[in-house]
Amino acid sequence: MNNKAIIKTDFLFKNQTNVYKGKVRDVYTINNDILVMIASDRISAFDTVLPKGIPYKGQVLNQIAASFLDLTSSIVPNWKLSTPDPVVTIGHYCEPFKVEMVIRGYLSGHAWREYSAGKRLICGVNMPDGMKENDKFPTPIITPTTKADHGHDEDITREKIIRSSLVSEEDYSYLEEMTQSLFAKGTEFAKDKGLILVDTKYEFGKTNSGKIVLIDEIHTPDSSRYFYLNGYQEIQDSGQKQKQLSKEFVREWLIQNGFQGKDNQVIPNMDIGLIDSISNRYIELYENITGNVFHKADISNILNRIENNVNGYLDKL
Repeated sequence: MNNKAIIKTDFLFKNQTNVYKGKVRDVYTINNDILVMIASDRISAFDTVLPKGIPYKGQVLNQIAASFLDLTSSIVPNWKLSTPDPVVTIGHYCEPFKVEMVIRGYLSGHAWREYSAGKRLICGVNMPDGMKENDKFPTPIITPTTKADHGHDEDITREKIIRSSLVSEEDYSYLEEMTQSLFAKGTEFAKDKGLILVDTKYEFGKTNSGKIVLIDEIHTPDSSRYFYLNGYQEIQDSGQKQKQLSKEFVREWLIQNGFQGKDNQVIPNMDIGLIDSISNRYIELYENITGNVFHKADISNILNRIENNVNGYLDKL
């Protein structure tokens, strides 16, 4: 199964002017104004790309993101033009803001790790005393991070973002407003499907005309954490772990096997059983969050399929 995963792409599309290989996505620029974003099957955790790919992960991410970009376009405009292939989204080129807008409704993941270490301040935002892992915050908190080209993203405060001119105060206030609105809508969508949107991150950019738009992905298991709504409170009251419909279970497996992305740590071996289980968890989230049955795309010759579908769309432009 794993030999069918998309680990690497090396396309040369018509009028291609640039290519950027991210941790998970490969982004091809066409004529300096169109982006072809390919969601690979690479998986990253602790800012490290793991050595094995996860079949169908790219398809899951791309199709969830495309669906939510459409569902939220009335809240904030976005970069998307088309999804000509199950793992491809094509859209407008944008200059990204150098911060990621992380918003948290619950004390989970990184916030919990900070909290359990005794910290009560994250990105300049106070966290109440007396909380336990996965408790709901009184109101969602925005905890932005820097967007690192290499290495680790780092927590940053609103004040430092504005003071260091990463984002102007006017633009940042708008990003905060849109982040809250998108999270509220995402929470509503999740509840309708019997899920809790725990936390997520949004990325924004400016088009060539200067308009702020939502870019990249939205509400996928790579950028978001979900719990099941049914039984959430009972699990909290009993002190048990919530089931993670997100990438957090991969991080937890790595931690259990002695890896957190720190110097001199070795990535543990990912056997086929683990790879299949991660693939199945991604598919499970797709079906839960969209309410649709996941239809696996033909992966017998993935790269040819992508190339043909992208070229077919670009030829029409």
